[in-house]
Amino acid sequence: MVGLAGFGPRDTRDLSGGERQRVALARSLAPSPRLLALDEPPSSLDAELRTRLGAEVRDILRSAGTTFIMVTHDAAEGELVDDRVVLMSDGRLIDA
Repeated sequence: MVGLAGFGPRDTRDLSGGERQRVALARSLAPSPRLLALDEPPSSLDAELRTRLGAEVRDILRSAGTTFIMVTHDAAEGELVDDRVVLMSDGRLIDA
């Protein structure tokens, strides 16, 4: 589901940043949660990989039927994965 078939024997220290993100996502989805909270998941990745991985995460979560809330400070990143974007400032809703 996360594109890591055959990676089982590898140590996570030998994986790229994007591959580590996929491992974390797979671990999060293993218990089949109905809701998943993501806190800036691709923030440590370079811009190109962040864009590609954001779209992949969206597709994986949709195919798993998992509702997710993603916190990000990057509006463009949020728009990559959104069905709905909510903007907040100081804990208050400013735009929905």
